[in-house]
Amino acid sequence: MKTIDSVLTAARRELGTTELPANSNRVKYNTWFYGREVSGAAYPWCMVFVQWCFHEAGASDLLPTRTASCGALMRAAQEAGCWVTQDFRPGDIVIYDFTGKRRGTEHTGIVETVDASGVTAIEGNTSTAGSQSNGGMVCRKTRKSQLITGAVRPKYAEPLELDNTPSPAHKEGVAWAQSHGILRGTAAGDLMLSQPVTRQQLCTMLHNFYKMLEAR
Repeated sequence: MKTIDSVLTAARRELGTTELPANSNRVKYNTWFYGREVSGAAYPWCMVFVQWCFHEAGASDLLPTRTASCGALMRAAQEAGCWVTQDFRPGDIVIYDFTGKRRGTEHTGIVETVDASGVTAIEGNTSTAGSQSNGGMVCRKTRKSQLITGAVRPKYAEPLELDNTPSPAHKEGVAWAQSHGILRGTAAGDLMLSQPVTRQQLCTMLHNFYKMLEAR
């Protein structure tokens, strides 16, 4: 089954992976894509990482083209009728324009969760604090909607119904918990906001809260 969950699972397994040496673009995703080890400025790999994740999930045929270019994927998606510019969902492949003009194709990632202000995505070749479009690392990043040019929406095996819209009374608290990594939801991006919390889920959220305090 070519599902959102399978693609996100492949992406999550890669969190923390870095190119070696730094600033070289020498990384396993490029080796897979080009069929040989490559390095240098000609080989940025944020889109290659997306292609690799879909390959690992057995879902490469859900992408409109095989490419290392964000712009080429965008154009192929527009021609294939799977390009969207609003109402983003988990599993979408977002294309960013960090100028905020929403016209460029600087960077990409796979959407994990969505909230009122933007998306949280798993991205290759970014960083925690340095270059966001050529940072050399696989990271989970939260970004505002105004930085998103649009997104490719693959035709997954089944629709995903999510419980991700908080009631007005809890909107601020949910947004805070998400932004600090305390509330992360399921592998498919479902926050399960209206469902009971098990003891193990509570332990995970408390542990995430503790890690947030430790990082300060």
